Amino acid sequence: MSINLNKAAMPKVLVPVDGSAYTGRVIDLLLRQIESDGPMELHLLNVQIPVVSGHARMFVSAEDVKAYHREEGLQALKSARNKLDAAGIKYTWHIAVGHIADTIIRFAQENAVDRIVMGTHGRSALTHLLLGSVASAVSGSADVPVTLVK
Repeated sequence: MSINLNKAAMPKVLVPVDGSAYTGRVIDLLLRQIESDGPMELHLLNVQIPVVSGHARMFVSAEDVKAYHREEGLQALKSARNKLDAAGIKYTWHIAVGHIADTIIRFAQENAVDRIVMGTHGRSALTHLLLGSVASAVSGSADVPVTLVK
């Protein structure tokens, strides 16, 4: 007779980070959940919008664009990383370039996350109708549960 003493694997949680105050609310929620439910494998993801103008590419090297995306991504991740570091919580951070919602969904699939926790921007219904919403697109297309924090 054998007894399996292995605990269930830590839930793998994707946290899209844009550097807004809503990201701070997401981190606060996750810190409370970690305190009550136990550890999670956190993946912070910042998605940078690609430079699409052919004119810009004529004057800026690919290396400079890559460095710019990294710098902007690190700045967006800074507050979330600081909060998690202060709480002694381990995490992995990632910076990607692409269409924001599609990149979040693809990352979730490729990394087999268990859920996505992300902020909303609390836009008015009219603004949402006109501009759309990353949170709406992700929650409507993701294969895993999505928690939206307002």
